[in-house]
Amino acid sequence: MTGGLVLDGTGAPGRYATVLVRDGRIASVGEALPSDVRHVDVSGRVVCPGFVDIHTHSDLTLLSDPRALSKVHQGVTTEVVGNCGLGVTAPERADLRAAVSYLDLDPSVAWTWTDLPGYLDTVAEAGPGVNVAALVGHLVLRAVVCGFADRPATPAELDTMGGLLRDALDAGAVGLSTGLVYAPLPFAREDELLALAEVTAAAGKIFTWHVRSYDDGLIESVTQAVTVARRTGCRTQISHLAAVGRRNWGAVRQALDLVDAANADGCSVGVDIYPYLHGNAPLAQLLPAWAQEGGPTTWVPRLADPAVRARIREGWRNRPTTWDEITISWTARPVPALGSTIAELAGGGDGDEVALDLLAELGTGVMMTAGGRSDDDLRTVLAHPSAVVASDGQALDPGGVTGAGVPHPRSYGCFPRYLTRYADDLADAVRRCTSAPAARLGLTDRGVLREGAPADVVVFDPERLGDRATFTDPHRFADGIDLVLVNGAVTVEGGEHTGTRAGHVLRGASC
Repeated sequence: MTGGLVLDGTGAPGRYATVLVRDGRIASVGEALPSDVRHVDVSGRVVCPGFVDIHTHSDLTLLSDPRALSKVHQGVTTEVVGNCGLGVTAPERADLRAAVSYLDLDPSVAWTWTDLPGYLDTVAEAGPGVNVAALVGHLVLRAVVCGFADRPATPAELDTMGGLLRDALDAGAVGLSTGLVYAPLPFAREDELLALAEVTAAAGKIFTWHVRSYDDGLIESVTQAVTVARRTGCRTQISHLAAVGRRNWGAVRQALDLVDAANADGCSVGVDIYPYLHGNAPLAQLLPAWAQEGGPTTWVPRLADPAVRARIREGWRNRPTTWDEITISWTARPVPALGSTIAELAGGGDGDEVALDLLAELGTGVMMTAGGRSDDDLRTVLAHPSAVVASDGQALDPGGVTGAGVPHPRSYGCFPRYLTRYADDLADAVRRCTSAPAARLGLTDRGVLREGAPADVVVFDPERLGDRATFTDPHRFADGIDLVLVNGAVTVEGGEHTGTRAGHVLRGASC
């Protein structure tokens, strides 16, 4: 590749250089291109490392369509799955599969594995179009060992969870994730989080947190994550840091102060965020923890009880967001609600009852996009030295099963949107999408253009780069991504997928 402005992913200023790829790796970044290799003129383009998406939910969609179309078309070459405490690394059980329905867009994907090595083998056998690294989902550990009851883990159960975690980390997981809003994780006490963090720290891996609250309890929740990091020395990542609800706007500054203080004291705490003012989650996330006890097979029929519904409604009286900020984005089976806000469905009536009816009918099989965020907060987080960019989305196939519904557009446009709308310094912005997230994971040879590194490369036109996906029309590939190489193989060229699937499963930090 000659004639392009090379941003090597380290944050160094760009320079015009020739990038030579040979045998799947970067052979050189220099001045001349040998005559015996294919020559690609990329004048007027930017050449940079493939984007490393540190926070995704592509665990099962990569098995539905391994090409990872919505991601590789926006320049992503490495996906990290197992986030928010969710995961699929245990034997398939009805209660467990329902609990992680966020991941489960294609019912035809069967869980044929029984542990993390088996899952990684299955992904490798599918031939992924991007590189894939996996975190261990805390939800799986707790559900398998303790079930879905609201009780503390016993010392013996903590030992069992720790052993399962240690085995998975030794087998190639890049870290542990928790999601303290997804049942049964709201029932995990701090001693459990400390015990698992100690195992993770001993393995030199990262612990990522979907904290207990992003609205009224944000500061208390970030404090808990930072406290565990301080007490265990575990490298820590606070996922999708945002403040939800107008009354909480500005709280991210205090949360970042907590991060700064911990880092000043020798901890390693980072944050990530996507460049949008709406999130995406199961509608069930709005239920209080007590209502989710016992798992989905228990709490769904519980919603038929008028007393239970009345208690939930009472807890919703002071919610930080309103029903006109909640849109139904995906459902496990077709319903008229798709694409409408709860307020629209209520038609001026009772939004609480509409939401409860949807949950009673669909259980965990109903997703929402949710607003109530501040652009100032988003810019504050994106500008922070510890922040990296992550989609929190999924690899989707717009023409396949996973292309159903009106999902969050971040699955198609996160990185181009960030680079064109929120980046002041392009070299530093590329770093936040490449080497910085890779380094957080310990993947030291990804996210950089240097001699000997795997040739994950993106070439984009800065004049045409942009996201096209919207909340009403999300299944649209990004503009301006002209060439994508995954491990040296041309995967996207001229904006078209070549059919090549050259991704690797990354087991551990030395890949």
